[in-house]
Amino acid sequence: MSVKDRVRVHETRLLSDNWYVLKTTTFDWKRRDGTWQTQSREVYDRGNGAVLLPYDLARRTVLLVRQFRYPAFVNGHDDLLIEAAAGLLDDAEPEVRIRAEVEEELGYRLGAVSKVFEAFMSPGSVTEILHFFVAEYDAAMRIGDGGGHSDEGEDIEVLELAIDEALAMVVDGRIRDAKTIMLLQHAALNLFKAR
Repeated sequence: MSVKDRVRVHETRLLSDNWYVLKTTTFDWKRRDGTWQTQSREVYDRGNGAVLLPYDLARRTVLLVRQFRYPAFVNGHDDLLIEAAAGLLDDAEPEVRIRAEVEEELGYRLGAVSKVFEAFMSPGSVTEILHFFVAEYDAAMRIGDGGGHSDEGEDIEVLELAIDEALAMVVDGRIRDAKTIMLLQHAALNLFKAR
């Protein structure tokens, strides 16, 4: 039985479309035992996104960004977040969009990029699917300073870190962003070999 055969939507109401779209929906869910249960959920639709970790195998480095994230601040994080370059697709193909984000945020024009996986980042309330990429970089690919678009509120610092330092920052809590942790773990397991 398909999941769509186990859901009967009764009502969907728009709660907000100020930044992205927040709706509440009442529906029936057919449980494993065959009974129907009425539930209500809020769903935040911000669109899908892409994220990329640039890496340099010879130098054993990665490029990350540091920036202010208001929701993290509201939840008690009194520091800037260290993250992999990312952005919403805005109706573009994931690879096209992530290349543009890397140029805007990091100031690098990359060669070949590799998609490594997709993931729902917070499926209990957010619709977003994130497309994860990695790509090699070197100094010759640098085309600018990065930093993002200030007119969009971006104030991004570019960080070049040794992979071992970045992984240590995950362990000690300096890197707390899930998409970044996932890509760093992928890099440790699949790209960089322990020395």
